[in-house]
Amino acid sequence: MSERDATDDSGEPDTNPTLERALGRAWRDDRPWELLTRLTELPHRMGGSEHERRAAELVAEAFENAGLEAVEHREFPMRRWHRGRTEFTVVREDAPERDRPFAAIALPYSPAGDVEGPLVDVGYGTPEEIAEAGNDAGLEGAIAVASTTTPSGERFVHRMEKFGHAVDAGADAFVFVNHVEGQLPPTGALEFADEADAPGIGVSAETGDWLAEYADRGARARISVEATTEDATSRNVSGVVGPDTDEEVVVLAHYDSHDVAEGALDNGCGIATVAGAAPILAALEDDLERRVRLVGVGCEEIGLLGAEALAEELDLESVHAVVNVDGAGRFRNLVAIAHGSDDLGDLAERVTGEAGQPVVRDDDPHPFSDHWPFLRAGVPSLQLHSDPPEGGDRGRGWGHTAADTRDKVDPRNLREHAMLTALVTLEIAGTSVSRIAVEDLRERLREQEYEPGMRAADIWPEEWDER
Repeated sequence: MSERDATDDSGEPDTNPTLERALGRAWRDDRPWELLTRLTELPHRMGGSEHERRAAELVAEAFENAGLEAVEHREFPMRRWHRGRTEFTVVREDAPERDRPFAAIALPYSPAGDVEGPLVDVGYGTPEEIAEAGNDAGLEGAIAVASTTTPSGERFVHRMEKFGHAVDAGADAFVFVNHVEGQLPPTGALEFADEADAPGIGVSAETGDWLAEYADRGARARISVEATTEDATSRNVSGVVGPDTDEEVVVLAHYDSHDVAEGALDNGCGIATVAGAAPILAALEDDLERRVRLVGVGCEEIGLLGAEALAEELDLESVHAVVNVDGAGRFRNLVAIAHGSDDLGDLAERVTGEAGQPVVRDDDPHPFSDHWPFLRAGVPSLQLHSDPPEGGDRGRGWGHTAADTRDKVDPRNLREHAMLTALVTLEIAGTSVSRIAVEDLRERLREQEYEPGMRAADIWPEEWDER
C-alpha cells in the first residue's frame, strides 16, 4: 500500500508533506518549457549531428539543475545518415514535356540512387494489400505507394514494415504518403541503424491524391536521391536519484528528432516531461525504495540506437522496470501502454486515478520505441504516451513533418504529465513487478500478427527462433 493509500485514525487519507510541496512547486515549474524551447531553437536534432550533441548538453544541464547526481554523457558508435537532394517526377512517356515533378523528401537511411518504374498504389500498405499487389509480379520493378496510416480497427502497421514487405515483393522504391492534409511530406527511417535496400521518399497527402490517380492510369515515375551514410557517434545522458540499491528503475526519453522540423512533439515533449519529473523525484529521494536512473537517449528516430547502447551497458537483471516517456506531454490525455505487464498497467491506472487524472490504458506490446531493447529481455516496460482530447487518428499528425513545432505544445500538459510520471515512478520504485516471460511476449506479438512485419523490418530477435 502506498503512502497515498494510507489513512490515519480518523479515516482521512494521510499526506506526504514532501510530496505535496514537490507537486505544488511543479505546478509553477517553467523548466520543462524552457528545455523544450532551447531544444526547438536548434536547427534540428538529427542523430549523430552536431546539433544532437548540443541537445544532449542541454538535457545534461536540465538534469543537473533538477538535482540529479552523477550526470554523465556516454558515447556510442552509430551510422549517421545525411540528407541531400531529392527529386520525384511522374513521367509522361507520351509527352515528355508534360512530366510532372512533385515535392518530396528522402526517408532516413534511404540509399542514394535513381529509380524509374510504374507507380503501384498499395493503399494503406498492409501485408494483405502488398501481397495482393504483388500477385502476378505486379510490384516487380515498381515504385510502391503507401499511406502513413492504417485502417481503423486493425493492428497499426509501421512504416518499416510496409517498406520491408514492399521490397520483399519486388518493389525498387517506396513512396510514403502522409494522410494528414497541409502539404506535409513525412519522414521516418526505413531501417534500424543502417542503409536500406532501396530508395524511399515521403510526399504530402495532396501529392498522394494525384499519385493514386496516376497509378490507375498506369503511369511511371522517376525518383532521384542524393544521400550519404557514414560512421559517427551519438550519446546518452543520464543521472540518478535515490538510494544505492541493487535494483533500479530506468526512466528514459529520446531527445533526438528528424532534420525537417523542430521536433517539439516528437519527442521534445517527452524529454521535457522527464526533465519536469526529475526535480520532483529529487525532492522525494528519501521516499524512493529503489534508485531511479533518468536517461535522455539519442538516435531513437533512426533505430533505437541510444536505447540499444543503454541496454548493452546496464545489467538488465538489475533493471526493476523501464518507464519510456515517448509521446507524453503532447496532448491532454495520458496513455499508459503496459506492453504485456498487468502489474504496470494496474499500477498506472491506480496512481493516476488517485491523482484525479486517469489514463487511457493499452496492454498490447509493440517493438517501435525505446522500451524495446529492455522488453525483449524480459524487463517490464511502461510507455507513457498521449492522445488529443477528441481521440485523434491513428497516424502521427504533425509528427515527422515540418509542422512539428513548439506552438503545438501546451505547457500545462508538460507540467501535469511530469507530475504523473514522477508519481508513477515513485510507485514503481516501491512495488514488486513481475518480469515479462519472453516466450509469452513472443507469442503475444505473433497473436497481434507482428512477426511477419518485424521480420520484414529485420527486427525479429534471432534468438526467438532458437527457443
